[in-house]
Amino acid sequence: MSTSINGFGTNGLVPHDTENVQPELSYPNGDQAASTSFSTMNGYAHPPYQLHNEEIVNHLYNAGFQTGNYADTILHVHQNSYRLHAIILSRSPFLAHLMSTSPQSGGQRSIYVHLEHEPEVTQEGFAIALGYLYSAVSLSLISPENARGVLAAGCLLGGMDDLCGYSYETCKRSMNVDTIAEWLKFVDSPPTSNGMSPTDMHSTSVFGIYAQRLRDDIFNYLVVTLPNLLEVHSTSPMEPGLSQGVGGRDTLLRVFSLVPFDMFKAAAESPIFQIGSDQARFKFAKDAIDLRKRARGSGAAEETVVLAFGGGNFGGSAVHITKKMKKRPLWKVNA
Repeated sequence: MSTSINGFGTNGLVPHDTENVQPELSYPNGDQAASTSFSTMNGYAHPPYQLHNEEIVNHLYNAGFQTGNYADTILHVHQNSYRLHAIILSRSPFLAHLMSTSPQSGGQRSIYVHLEHEPEVTQEGFAIALGYLYSAVSLSLISPENARGVLAAGCLLGGMDDLCGYSYETCKRSMNVDTIAEWLKFVDSPPTSNGMSPTDMHSTSVFGIYAQRLRDDIFNYLVVTLPNLLEVHSTSPMEPGLSQGVGGRDTLLRVFSLVPFDMFKAAAESPIFQIGSDQARFKFAKDAIDLRKRARGSGAAEETVVLAFGGGNFGGSAVHITKKMKKRPLWKVNA
């Protein structure tokens, strides 16, 4: 088991929630002149207490989290060990419960976080979330590449609304033609050989309220944002580089060949699908089903699409998609 150095370098970020805090100060002899505005007192650009608070937070992050000085708790996770501090870890409801239910022997407490069934919580994401318990500087370490892991870790540890909100917005902005395939894996786990989805693969329960938000964002990207970016319903030239020389409709078809059936059905049947008329949606769905069939092989479930003239026959949608499992052939056994 390796021992980490407890974190990452800082870029000078400081807490942002102390600017409007105005402490009530009393002055000897009722000296009202001493109540001069902090903005000009003794040449300070900021209130002296704010600078003091910033120094404390920076010290906690650098000396406490990054180097683990004066640690009283060893946290084991992902083959790493972190030298940390119980009073800081108690900001997380998850870790507070873990510490209160873990036996302590000697001077230091050891706690173990088991993430075998939480594949969405990455090593980097967990480290950033741990650092956030010490300082908001960890927000600067969130990127489109690690945001999903940070969001999962923040939701698991709890008490990190700002971290989770920032990570979620970064996830949302990261959805594009190049990343949508990975986000589609988030929507639906790959089936096992018996047709069932494993509960320990691509588990999204750790995301809490953000799981459905992300699914909604993926759906909106598929039916509104991506068709508009690819200009599928337009005859104007493609935006350079979007489809690498391939028609926008073909790019959209390739994406929809990867979409899980339930979301594919909802998207193709949705009147807000930004691809044109009902006839255009029907033709697109038909072509997508052909491509999906070739990608899945002959043994996959049979998907079909119909167009209802007059509308309203399928819950308000003129396009309707169904799926039925193929019957297994029966073998005749001679007596």
